[in-house]
Amino acid sequence: MAKELENTEIDLLIKSQINLPSPPAIAVKILNTVQNAEFSLGDLETIISADPALICKMLGIVNSAMYSLPNKVGNISRALSILGTNLIKNVALSFVIAGDHHGDGDSSFDFDYFWRRSVTAAVAAELVMGLTKKKDEDIFVAGLLQDIGILVLYLAKGKEYDAALKNCIVNGGTNLAAIEQELFGYDHQQVGCLLLDSWGIPESITVPTRFHHSPDLAPTEYRHTALVLKIANLLSAICNGCETTSLVQELQNRLSVSFDIDPERSRELLDDVAGKSVDILQIFEIDPGNIKPYSQMLQEANEELGRLNFSYEQLVLALKEAKDKSERFAEELLQANVRLEQMAFRDGLTNLHNHRFFQENLQREMARTKRYGHPLSLIMFDIDFFKDVNDAHGHPAGDRVLINLANAISNAVRPSDIVARYGGEEFTVILPETDRIGMKVFAERLRRCAAAVTTTFLGNSIKITISIGGVQYSQNDSITQQELIEAVDKGLYLSKKNGRNKVTVVTIEQTTL
Repeated sequence: MAKELENTEIDLLIKSQINLPSPPAIAVKILNTVQNAEFSLGDLETIISADPALICKMLGIVNSAMYSLPNKVGNISRALSILGTNLIKNVALSFVIAGDHHGDGDSSFDFDYFWRRSVTAAVAAELVMGLTKKKDEDIFVAGLLQDIGILVLYLAKGKEYDAALKNCIVNGGTNLAAIEQELFGYDHQQVGCLLLDSWGIPESITVPTRFHHSPDLAPTEYRHTALVLKIANLLSAICNGCETTSLVQELQNRLSVSFDIDPERSRELLDDVAGKSVDILQIFEIDPGNIKPYSQMLQEANEELGRLNFSYEQLVLALKEAKDKSERFAEELLQANVRLEQMAFRDGLTNLHNHRFFQENLQREMARTKRYGHPLSLIMFDIDFFKDVNDAHGHPAGDRVLINLANAISNAVRPSDIVARYGGEEFTVILPETDRIGMKVFAERLRRCAAAVTTTFLGNSIKITISIGGVQYSQNDSITQQELIEAVDKGLYLSKKNGRNKVTVVTIEQTTL
């Protein structure tokens, strides 16, 4: 199954990023051991006994509310014989994988929340599977690791993926996988599946995680498990305080339609998941945060309403004031984010996009061309004899020339084009959906536009011209981003060499000979 899901881009992402998760050594030993047809319980005990912390956690899990044994177990051999081979493997893998990938305190990504949601989903998956009267000893680790692709994408994509997460929240919890598909052409389900497969995790775990947001698309033999994971995800979101009201209704509907479970039993399940998750989270050494049983949430809400003692009119007024205050705060936050983005990606003098923004967007547009086959053109130009302007009129005059040129160019491009100050008096324009002919027409218009700009400074009229280089990038071109920039720079060099105030369009073949 994993072979059918191969994606070269995801595979490269997993293999090339040094900060991506890798399976801890003890996890590899456990996997290798259980894949040996002749292994024994003693073999597993030998591996686990080498890690005192893992022994404590295994004892903690066997004595937890999840298993409700009548007497406490204090001996690891006894604990392992009670849990059974397959369960030992999955519980041990859960601890070593979750414990090895907690991130650091400087990250904007909330690793504690991620693992809190993951552990709660694992507990929920175990309980839901029990309600369906079906047996799946891999369900706990499948629930724990179903969203590990999110962690991978954040570690690999950084701020770009952080923006996707925020976009998901702003849009009222719109399906994160859909946003990922739009941005990258793949989602965290695919990434997680291929990562786990690369670790040697069996298909009984990897395939359901691949379809946990769309269980109807899963292969028949894994559809039930994928559906359980989807419902477990809902339970985890509710227990961790995400849009509780709407999700509880969705949960009850799904449990009723899929497993004929009534609303009352759904509420009992919510309480059960919350209570047992707190117990398991402590064993995982993860702060349980504000996880509460659903019945406790309802009781606290009723008590709070009783204390309010507002008339209907007062309550409406209070809600309106809260809404107005929230909208003002949201607007202020939006403006602050816009200002921060401008500081990070705008050139301070010309207000054009800066070199960093250009590099990131060129990479994205090249990837889109590779994926969809649409043409992409790149232009680079600079001001002819700009040093003479500074020498004759002073640097303040040169700054004014740069500003006026930037304004003129900005007014000449399409909304989809990306204009950036590359450095000094050099500028670039990324032209999506533009072939060689369209680029040449645009470049000539750009050259005439620059020649029409007059800068008046201290009574002096300053005229300029620009030299332009251009190149088209196509789906079949096998060059790097830096080589594409070097190609367009060669076109610019030829324009200057041949007299300036010219446009020179080169081909990839010309520049790679």
